[in-house]
Amino acid sequence: MAPTRTRSTGHPDRPATLAQVAQRAGVSPQTVSNALNAPELLAPPTLERVRRAIAELDYRPHQAARALRTRTSKLIGYGVHPMTHGDSGPVMDHFLHALSRSANEAGYRVLLFTAPAGAEYEPDCYAGLLREQPVDGFVLTHTFRGDRRPDWLRKRGVPFVAFGRPWSARPAGDWVDVDGAHGTSAAVDHLVALGHRRVAFLGWPRGSGVGDDRAGGWREAMRRHGLSVRGLRAYAENDVDAARDAVAPLLSAGTTAVVAVSDTLALGCYRALLEGGRTPGRDVAVVGFDDSSAAALLTPALTSLRQPLPEVGRACTRLLIARIKEPQGEPEQVLLPPSLVVRESSAYAG
Repeated sequence: MAPTRTRSTGHPDRPATLAQVAQRAGVSPQTVSNALNAPELLAPPTLERVRRAIAELDYRPHQAARALRTRTSKLIGYGVHPMTHGDSGPVMDHFLHALSRSANEAGYRVLLFTAPAGAEYEPDCYAGLLREQPVDGFVLTHTFRGDRRPDWLRKRGVPFVAFGRPWSARPAGDWVDVDGAHGTSAAVDHLVALGHRRVAFLGWPRGSGVGDDRAGGWREAMRRHGLSVRGLRAYAENDVDAARDAVAPLLSAGTTAVVAVSDTLALGCYRALLEGGRTPGRDVAVVGFDDSSAAALLTPALTSLRQPLPEVGRACTRLLIARIKEPQGEPEQVLLPPSLVVRESSAYAG
């Protein structure tokens, strides 16, 4: 029979107490409390000693009791956006993982909640959660023009940070975003350096903040290189078949390279080329956006722009915690550049 595994406290069924942690670390109970609730007050060696004792004793403070003492719950609310056809779900999955990890390192937990399609934008979802859970703040995603959530939360004094710009001139609070224009501009620079002069853009219909931003980067870079953009832009919903149909006329008109607003649309370009008897990369260069897991698996592998999601997650956590601690502070905005991952789909112009 296997021996019974016991904690360092000597009581296999009794959780460790704050006093036992303090004794193990050689500090006062108040110092342990500071390590849990206000770690910035402690010297790094003391904080490390307390955290080591917490880990050794597997100490787990009662969350509800701590919330009553500190008036914080250490919970961050995150509304899960329902998946739609062609949505960038993997990107948001990676972001959620990055956010959860950075929040955990800061002593917070991410509380997920969902809503019917379309309702995730409605403040009612957030009001319902606030009635049921002592959430310290929210991380908003899928921002868009006319989004009512920032104003609703701000008027009620609820801290929040957005992954995504508000795409409007109205004050929007703290946000972190990826500089899509910088990314598509870098893609054009890369293709022009390879000898391409007719670089088309395959984007979403006008009106999408993210899509228009990425289109703007392509247009600015083409003009900077002295190249015309006339007749070199096509539109499609985020759907492979729609992208295939939209890009076909551009491919027939002598386009030598295509920058797509997403990897999904880039895949539609692949399909159009293959159905026309041509090879991506060899006959027409193709660049996507998001560097999805499929990008490296395609034949040829797809050159794509990778969003810095770990950095986005850390920045969102930092800004939100700062807002929780200082509700009246100046809003901060962080814009991070994506990186171009070069693969076989972008080649020298023939």
